Amino acid sequence: MTYGPAPIAAELLADWRSRAACAGYPNRMFFPPPEAGASQIERAVAVCQVCPVTEECLEYAFETNQRAGIWGGTTEEERKSLRRKWMTARRRTA
Repeated sequence: MTYGPAPIAAELLADWRSRAACAGYPNRMFFPPPEAGASQIERAVAVCQVCPVTEECLEYAFETNQRAGIWGGTTEEERKSLRRKWMTARRRTA
């Protein structure tokens, strides 16, 4: 039994993560070091391209301001721009 938003959020997080295409891969694959080549990043993004929960993953990254790694098929640089747009849209609806 859960009470309040934190336990519910944890349950929802666990649900989409368990269905993610990356679930069986090592975390380091999606958090490449700064010196990583394009091929390492492309491998991680390729996993995301077949993932059924890419939207949930990207939403989580926006909501929790994930600055490192590959989330929802996006790189750190791609997310910077997308998150600004997401924040603007969110403010308009609030």
